[in-house]
Amino acid sequence: MALPRTAVLPAVALPLVATLPAADVPSVVSIDVFLSYWWIFPASVLFSTIAISAGVSGALFFSPFFLFAVGLTPAQAIGAGLLTEVFGMGNGLRSYVRQGLVDYTVAKWLLVGALPAIVLGAFLAHRIDHGLLLTAFGIGLLSLGGFLVVYTSPERAEAASEYVGGGDGPWGSDERVVEARDGTIYRYPACSHAPGVGLATVGGFVTGLISAGLPEITTTQLVVRCRIPPRVAVATSVFVLAIAALAGATVHALSATPAWYAVGWSIPGVLVGSTVGSHLGKYVPGGVMESALGVVFGVVGLFVLLVEVL
Repeated sequence: MALPRTAVLPAVALPLVATLPAADVPSVVSIDVFLSYWWIFPASVLFSTIAISAGVSGALFFSPFFLFAVGLTPAQAIGAGLLTEVFGMGNGLRSYVRQGLVDYTVAKWLLVGALPAIVLGAFLAHRIDHGLLLTAFGIGLLSLGGFLVVYTSPERAEAASEYVGGGDGPWGSDERVVEARDGTIYRYPACSHAPGVGLATVGGFVTGLISAGLPEITTTQLVVRCRIPPRVAVATSVFVLAIAALAGATVHALSATPAWYAVGWSIPGVLVGSTVGSHLGKYVPGGVMESALGVVFGVVGLFVLLVEVL
């Protein structure tokens, strides 16, 4: 009898597989099973393109997609969403760091709250009842949907928050300065750390639990509360999310058997979609896209809650 065709796990999975207990590692997967999920790739390209263009978290798309379309468990779907997001933000993060737009001092303080919180949230996601996790996921999506509808986007806040140029800024000694590689100097007031750490802690915990929330909370509070220029705020938030999401995804991978047949398609998809989305973003009316996506996420969140209740 002919042996079933098999394939070694995708290369993108190998670093995390090495950290898993031997009993939990699926060393080979059926190539027929893997290929039957080809449709995850075009869906991932689409989701990533929309997310990057609109400036929202890609996990807002991927966790519900993995949960309802692919059929993963809630904890697996959230972990796969975080792992996919880590790879999807790679292009943007590399670009922001190369441009010199990250405020590392602010990022350091945000990580003080976000890192332990996302690890705790990811740990609890595998310890609480699936029904409670679905309820939390539904409430989180509904809340984030409402947040996207009403929040002030970086583009709309730009005029009120940004002072660009040489010389002395309007805040004297109480200011921070970030000089981009293109020579642009961004000056903005120094911001109290405690509220930022608190908000990052909340965002990190929610992200670890339901895979989304940290970038939306962090970017908005940096622009609105701290009056940090939008380009610097977004770059700093992406830097914080990249490190925090990697920690959360690692905890998810160690806590359950990852669905490599799903992320094996979604990771290449987001690498393509993030590249396309970064070029399309300047043509997309941000406020309209954010409001539309907020409605979509609100409807999905409501659907999750109704399914769980009924």
